Amino acid sequence: FMNCIDAGGPYCPCHLAETSDCILCSQLSGKEFCQCKDWCGVCIYDQYIANGHRAKALRKTYTCTILEKHLSDKNLCIFTLKAPENLTRELVYPGSFIFLRSVKNTNYYDVPISIMEADIDTSTLKVALKLSGSKTKNLFKLNEKDEVFMRGPFSNGIMGLSNIYKAKAGTSLIIARGIGIAPSIPVMKKLHANGNKVISIIDREFDENFSEKYLDKYSSTVVYCNMMEGENLTDKFKTILNDLLTAENINLVHCGGPDILTYDILQLADSSLNFSCCNNSKMNCGEGICSSCTHHYKNDVIKKFCKVQMDPRNLFKDRKFI
Repeated sequence: FMNCIDAGGPYCPCHLAETSDCILCSQLSGKEFCQCKDWCGVCIYDQYIANGHRAKALRKTYTCTILEKHLSDKNLCIFTLKAPENLTRELVYPGSFIFLRSVKNTNYYDVPISIMEADIDTSTLKVALKLSGSKTKNLFKLNEKDEVFMRGPFSNGIMGLSNIYKAKAGTSLIIARGIGIAPSIPVMKKLHANGNKVISIIDREFDENFSEKYLDKYSSTVVYCNMMEGENLTDKFKTILNDLLTAENINLVHCGGPDILTYDILQLADSSLNFSCCNNSKMNCGEGICSSCTHHYKNDVIKKFCKVQMDPRNLFKDRKFI
């Protein structure tokens, strides 16, 4: 099963419809007849015709202000940003992210950043940035009261979103490492709101535990553990994970970390377990146009991960790595 995160929404049909690359609509992906399999509530082809055979508008870019900057580690910076109320309301959900850059830079400096917290009462957003290259270095130089360009809202920062929403009144497991903890916080919050007991296994990576207040509020149990040595899971982590999967009736496992961590955990977890994980694809436009997020699969299938929403168990199945 594969879906499009924008299907039927205000940004659909998108520019992929104009190039016959629509993810869901067969007629907008080069086919002669309607072969719709995954109904999204509206006819995308009809919407395209009604809009004058054109795509709908792209996301807007807003000018926002940095209210607070907290350099909690030489490689970790947390911004609190003042944002428009309508944008903040669209970014409260798991998987929400934005593109951010200094007003002094061109659009080539856009950085995709997951939302750690969206406060609709104060219209503020909290994001965590890891220093990793030229783009983030420019953001680290910014200070309080500086302005930034913010483009959004985007929604596909998490794979397996449907599994998160249907996990209710049970026990859920969060596994998060380093900067992957930040996008896992809205997941944790949603699971807690759905009446789940949340157990979190955390690999901090940074000196400061920037997620502590969220863990205290939304998790019933927190276990700190070094998860990886090189590309392999540590024996301690595997023991903790296996014990929890055996002792608890887990309704969801969420992994916030690199693809190798997600892949290794999937090999250990029972195939019947519901799963979600961070979308770690590289992105530049977020609209499916630039193709930086594309992955190639068997039979020359190409998936644009800025828009494709799928179960994490299918992320690596039949995926080409060369």
